[in-house]
Amino acid sequence: MEALKRFSQNVIDTMRSDIKDADGNEVFWAGKIDLEGIVVSLQAGSRGNENSVVVNKNAAKEGNVIIHNHPSGNLSPSEADQNIAYNASDSSLGFYIVDNDVSRVYVVVEPVKPKKIELLNEDETAFFLSCQGPFAKSYGNYEERPAQISLSKEIASSFNKEKIGVFEAGTGVGKSFAYLIPAMLWSVKNKECVVVSTGTINLQQQLFEKDIPFAQKLIGKKIKAVLLKGRKNYICLRRLSEAENDRGLFNEEIEIIDKINEWVKTSSTGSKSDLTFLPSESVWSKVNSESDACLGGRCPFRENCFVMKVRNEAASANIIIVNHHLLFADIESRMNGAGYDNAAVLPPYRRIVFDEAHGIEDSATSFFSEIITRFKVMKQVNLLFRTFRSSNTGFLVQAAAFSSADDCMERAPALVNGIKDSLLELDQISILELDENFNARIHNGNSQKFIGTFSALSKLKSSISAFNNLVRELLEKIDDKDSEVPAVWEAKTVLRRLESLAALCGNFLLWEEKEDTVFWLQKVKIPPKVPGEDFVTFVQFIQTPLDIAPLMNSGVFEPMKTVVCTSATLQIDRNFGYWTRRVGISFAEPERVAQDSFDSPFPYKENVLFAVPNDAPFPDSSYFQTFVEDAVPKLILAAGGKTLVLFTSYDSLKFTFNASRNILSENGIEVFKQGDEDRFRLLEKFKKDTNSVLFATDSFWEGVDVPGSSLSQVIIVKLPFAVPNDPVFSARSEALEKKGGNPFMQLSLPQAVIKFRQGFGRLVRRADDKGIIVVLDRRIVEKKYGGIFTRSVPMTKRMYSPLDAILHAVENFFN
Repeated sequence: MEALKRFSQNVIDTMRSDIKDADGNEVFWAGKIDLEGIVVSLQAGSRGNENSVVVNKNAAKEGNVIIHNHPSGNLSPSEADQNIAYNASDSSLGFYIVDNDVSRVYVVVEPVKPKKIELLNEDETAFFLSCQGPFAKSYGNYEERPAQISLSKEIASSFNKEKIGVFEAGTGVGKSFAYLIPAMLWSVKNKECVVVSTGTINLQQQLFEKDIPFAQKLIGKKIKAVLLKGRKNYICLRRLSEAENDRGLFNEEIEIIDKINEWVKTSSTGSKSDLTFLPSESVWSKVNSESDACLGGRCPFRENCFVMKVRNEAASANIIIVNHHLLFADIESRMNGAGYDNAAVLPPYRRIVFDEAHGIEDSATSFFSEIITRFKVMKQVNLLFRTFRSSNTGFLVQAAAFSSADDCMERAPALVNGIKDSLLELDQISILELDENFNARIHNGNSQKFIGTFSALSKLKSSISAFNNLVRELLEKIDDKDSEVPAVWEAKTVLRRLESLAALCGNFLLWEEKEDTVFWLQKVKIPPKVPGEDFVTFVQFIQTPLDIAPLMNSGVFEPMKTVVCTSATLQIDRNFGYWTRRVGISFAEPERVAQDSFDSPFPYKENVLFAVPNDAPFPDSSYFQTFVEDAVPKLILAAGGKTLVLFTSYDSLKFTFNASRNILSENGIEVFKQGDEDRFRLLEKFKKDTNSVLFATDSFWEGVDVPGSSLSQVIIVKLPFAVPNDPVFSARSEALEKKGGNPFMQLSLPQAVIKFRQGFGRLVRRADDKGIIVVLDRRIVEKKYGGIFTRSVPMTKRMYSPLDAILHAVENFFN
């Protein structure tokens, strides 16, 4: 075939030049085709000799067709070419062979032509939210939000122009509909799935149950939306069946598993959140779905599998709603070989909307961290082999019935005991070497202090590896016909996990060689099972990425066509630079990134008083906590309750709570404290009791949505700077310093401002909400950097006066 039938003249000229530069040897290219199937651009990926060339898989991922030349002029595909063709067709790639003059081409595999993209009309997209549109007709007193309309147009443009959109939208802009409508229209027009990733379960449920059904009515098109959770949230019918038959469980576990079995008979979802009771983690982990334990098409329960059902639904969905953690699980799978054109954890997609995007650095850091503890190791060991009521049980015992290996069961108890001893020794030594410290990062300045810990980690690695060798020996001597036996499959799964844990021990021993990773350990205390006994103390050994920006760039922003990032808190002092650097957007070409901010339409200046007592001691003063314990209850009484008190330290919270509880209770104000109940129940009680008070820290700075009179005052005790000795924070600070940066201005301050903005945002959730923000930390006024905090929140009435004057103003505000 003539080359001009498949290549543009410019591409032919480029290929001829590349071949000449390679001295006439073979060259490998990845090319992109237009709608007519003509290669209009290409990139040389590798160069070889006159007989062969290496296939550059990374380059291949970027094209529609892979090409190489035959210097001999014989274009018939060799056996090696046939193998390339086989792999190319699996990846939906075409494969061409050309001569050195690029005058002839042999088409081995036809490429899949790119489909024609139907662009969104940005004005028509925004019309749905205008005062003439269907949204307005659904409400009698609809008020058009210019910021929402502008945001919707920007997001539609990001879809059309394949951009990374970074959009800050203040409370009340209506960002959910501003991105849902363009995402839905794009999906319907172009038959593409759009993934919406959020940081909280509350937002996921709001989108799925309320916003998407309503948006579907507005656009008048049928939309299929699926809410996907991680596998561990779903029951595995095979594992449930095996747990039912395993009488080697404790009586209370058998009772709960029987209850789960009854529930699953009528459940349509198999989701843990739909249970009317809460099984313990130890029970749920025996019956939940796990990717590495899944038998897939070989599973006898595959026809009724809940995970398969929801994944089949997702495969044809327009919109898939996930949390950031599940999205990163999918991205990890794709980066590790699944690719971006095939199903991985999620169906294939190329367009993402990140809502609550301010949290994606923390979510990615958490997801890509790895942890080892004695409980984590023993959980896996016990799945394989444990002694219960004088008899041995576990997957290894069951698998041994199919193995011809000798004396494995006789050797197993001693090896398991060796792991137990190593774990106990590791905990004892590391607790001793941590001394009074709660946590510690391993670095050049303190590594000698942890010599005993390293030695114990080495022993643990050897103990786990010895047990792994036994498991492997037993499994290798099982006949192929028995390899699909569930116990054998489960044993292989657990073996892989134990191998990963042994490798993690090894990483700690090689910490100096891994400069892009933070290695740290921390003590954890858990309540005893028997009341009155001592708390159980153990140590977590954690490996965390130093910087997730390169990973986010290569895994998300580079391969995706459109990525929209939105949140109410992305800027620092009206600048996106900090956030875009932290998450990897700064790697992208500037012209590919669209940025804009849309201020809240709410009347903060009329409805909110922002007060700071000028007679408060500075936080580093020994009198500060005493002041807090005096000021907090007075402020709460002045407001008549209805207060969220945000702390940066649980100790400060506890002391203030104890100092305030009696006087508040005497005045009929119910006092709730973080930790007394789970987050959801605590917030529900706080919402229902309109005069109540909630003392909280860390996670309650964001995601708390209490509109109306139940929340009329937010007290921020201290500016939320990270603890300087936090292991990951200190490692990142040190890395910045080595590059000549300023850790305070480039990391500590921006982090604190974003968190402060989140805490500030808890107060006003609706246009008619009114209230007071009191910050007890007067650094916000008196330190030069304090202006960055105040400029990063909406303009309000402001007051910098003695506490007594503020108390008087609070009383007057509510009266």
